[in-house]
Amino acid sequence: MKNNEFHNRLIHEKSPYLLQHANNPVDWYPWSDEAFEKANKEKKPIFLSIGYSTCHWCHVMAHESFEDPNVAHLMNTSFINIKVDREERPDIDKIYMTVCQMMTGSGGWPLTIIMTADKRPFYAATYIPKENRFGRTGMLELLPRIDEIWKSRRAEVNQTADHIVISLASIADDSKREDPTEDILKSAYDHLVHIFDDNHGGFGIAPKFPSPQNLLFLLRYWKRSDNKSALEMVEKTLKKMHSGGIHDHIGFGFHRYSVDQKWFLPHFEKMLYDQAMLAIAYTETYQATGNDLYAETARRIFDYVLQHMTSQEGGFYSAEDADSEGKEGKFYVWTHDEIAKVLDKNEVELMINVFNMEKAGNFLDEATGIKTGRNILYRTKSLAQMATDRGISEDDLSEAIESARRKLYEAREKRIHPYKDDKILVDWNGLMIAALAKGGRVFDNAGYVNPAGKAAEFILHRMRQNDGRLLHRFRDGEAGILAHIDDYAFFVWGLLDLYEATFNVDYLKQAHELNSDLIDNFWDDKDGGFFFTPADGETLIVRQKEIYDGALPSGNAIAMWNMLRLGRMTTNTELLDLALQTGSAFFRTVKQSPAAYTQLMVALDFAFGPSYEVVVAGYPQAKDTKEMLRALNAHFIPNKVVIFRPIDEEPPEIAGIAEFTKDLTAIGGKATAYVCVHNTCELPTTDVNTMLHFLNVISD
Repeated sequence: MKNNEFHNRLIHEKSPYLLQHANNPVDWYPWSDEAFEKANKEKKPIFLSIGYSTCHWCHVMAHESFEDPNVAHLMNTSFINIKVDREERPDIDKIYMTVCQMMTGSGGWPLTIIMTADKRPFYAATYIPKENRFGRTGMLELLPRIDEIWKSRRAEVNQTADHIVISLASIADDSKREDPTEDILKSAYDHLVHIFDDNHGGFGIAPKFPSPQNLLFLLRYWKRSDNKSALEMVEKTLKKMHSGGIHDHIGFGFHRYSVDQKWFLPHFEKMLYDQAMLAIAYTETYQATGNDLYAETARRIFDYVLQHMTSQEGGFYSAEDADSEGKEGKFYVWTHDEIAKVLDKNEVELMINVFNMEKAGNFLDEATGIKTGRNILYRTKSLAQMATDRGISEDDLSEAIESARRKLYEAREKRIHPYKDDKILVDWNGLMIAALAKGGRVFDNAGYVNPAGKAAEFILHRMRQNDGRLLHRFRDGEAGILAHIDDYAFFVWGLLDLYEATFNVDYLKQAHELNSDLIDNFWDDKDGGFFFTPADGETLIVRQKEIYDGALPSGNAIAMWNMLRLGRMTTNTELLDLALQTGSAFFRTVKQSPAAYTQLMVALDFAFGPSYEVVVAGYPQAKDTKEMLRALNAHFIPNKVVIFRPIDEEPPEIAGIAEFTKDLTAIGGKATAYVCVHNTCELPTTDVNTMLHFLNVISD
């Protein structure tokens, strides 16, 4: 039972996850020199537990074991115990997750590592029950067994630890350069076709993750090849996700993943990075198709984030838990009686039919598998189908559903909410800034651009050291933890999109400056590519470089994409060379399974081209300028950069970073587009259709 009068060392931390364990009877340490020195002095192994605040099974293991005095006694007697928030310290998590995958063939959270005082692991697991269960050894038996092995077979332990460290080092050093070739794009597409779920959309089988990087690549592959199947894969996935239980139909946004193959049963936590990446995917698909369903879905993701995940200071919060009142999904599911208390008779009938509710419930009890009367809301018919069935217009049906939805939303807001992880992370914020900036451009909505700008200003002014270096985490009034590659790469992405949404030159300057910091502190001079941690960061057992897309896109892939964009915007060929070297550093690995690296495929698609540089010269508030920019934003032209050269500003500020724009003028005082492709420039034009023709959007 939790003892609220006891505090361990985690009580002084900022991480919500660590603070959740500050009252455990386990004598937890944060990751610190103090913990390792104590382990070394007392000759004890370290019990390392890694998780995050909205992790369901982390909660289960905490309640079963870390709050149990008997388990805590075993841990405190035989181990030095360290808690790590994977979202605060992804550098630590990535290393030991690799260890777990090497040793067990799988990974996940909670992550459990037993290691020596010098950080060498010799045992790895994920969730461990308190007692033996279904062939899985429990903590009460496992801990004494490890303690006995540690005391009686130390030489074997050290041999195992040494072997793991050597294997890790060999993985980290697998970086022989090979220049990328364009055929890799088709290979990635072919692999995605092979694992695509033709019935339900998405990739692979249960559990099924959104994998928006795959969709961003497929959109570009469709644009490049005119392969309609690539676009169909994107549309089927986004439509099925929109209809499924993974989509929060009442409060908007998307849950983390689907437990089943049909997108019906979600793991109910909501992560900021999923909202950002999915909003980008829906927005780009709207550009590609003109289908309002995708625009509306993206807008509603933004509505959710701006209403529920935005701090007063401007940064975006990290996540909302799956659990409330100790039960996963309780906040989100509905019984017939709960619906009937909120809606009138006609509305009840409507919502039951639209969202497939059952009297006995469609949401099964996790422990018993019995229907509980609770329902996950999901759709099986399109709005058009349902309107035809009811003999009413789509607009009337949509209005009726929206009216009932608002009532259910207001009622749901009175429930006990899931826990919200209110830390602000630069990398995840960078993704959300990019999404909002893109949405603001495409939907012509300053209500999205302005919050993106506010978040960027918050990071630039509150999450940097005096020397300008970024810090990773902000919470409770304090920024800390030296930033890693994802912080720099994702935030630069956000700044580049924010520049194209506002043409505020300061955003472009800051993107260039931070990208230079990334190169100075993370670049591998020997083999190319970027390390995950800076050269002056904490020394861990290995310094990793990563290109694989996990829940987040690869920092190296985004950094490569950023350098291509920045290089084209500023005519900086050194950045283009570094982008090539980044792709070359990983290509030997990537070509073995290219569909696992689709964010890199996005960057390579830009690199191989055709890609475009567009400069619009004109008066900022003039009607023809706005029409020209609106045309650029309306179409799906992914491989372009856009610069605005205001002709009422002499000399133009943009010329300070993109000198070639200095002498560009507006022909006859009209908004003028300068379009270049593959280092060749077309004649300047004041005609929007001619500009779009140069960009291969419309034909002759």
